[in-house]
Amino acid sequence: MIPLHDQVRSRSTPYVNHALLTLNTVVFLATYFYSADAFRTFILERGLIPAQLTVRPAPEAFIDLFTSMFLHGNLVHLLGNMLYLWIFGDNVEDAMGHGGYAVFYLLGGLVAALAHVLANPFSTVPTVGASGAIAAVLGAYMVLYPYSRVYTIIPLGFYVRMALLPAVVVLGFWFVLQVVQGIARLGMPAEIGGVAFWAHAGGFVYGAALARIFARPRDAYGGPNYG
Repeated sequence: MIPLHDQVRSRSTPYVNHALLTLNTVVFLATYFYSADAFRTFILERGLIPAQLTVRPAPEAFIDLFTSMFLHGNLVHLLGNMLYLWIFGDNVEDAMGHGGYAVFYLLGGLVAALAHVLANPFSTVPTVGASGAIAAVLGAYMVLYPYSRVYTIIPLGFYVRMALLPAVVVLGFWFVLQVVQGIARLGMPAEIGGVAFWAHAGGFVYGAALARIFARPRDAYGGPNYG
């Protein structure tokens, strides 16, 4: 399922979400014209490599946890992540406030990164992307706006159907898919790259668990801003 738009109207301008969308895009454009060797070197230096996390100097290891959140391997990787952030991030920011949302997002990225490290402690493959932090946003959205309707594309073989589904269905299905695919990859060699499914699952659980703690009191149980 591919979400396209939701029906929840924001009551305030999502400045932080706009800044995150812009920052991720600017960082990608800044590295887009690197040569293949230069880009690989940069990713090795600033991506998250689980096997090196405990042997790198503390400041560098901590920096890598953050910088990896804003790096993307290719245009499809960037656009897929930004689509989800654009659809769901504004409403989560609306519920948490600008400062709360910024802290929530960054902590979500850190928790997702650590979940990936725990699942792949010996991996030498660099991990990059905003998807772990965005997964936290998805988990929070599902808790705060479970019955919001989401315009969704559903591929059915050679047919494509458009449906208006509750967020709890769209995002719940997404989460289950991450867990199933993460389990399927258990036991595979650490050197094999791919999608960081456990980062997604860890970020989502963090977001769902802390959504109401970060939300302002009036928004802790969702709002009626549907339309």
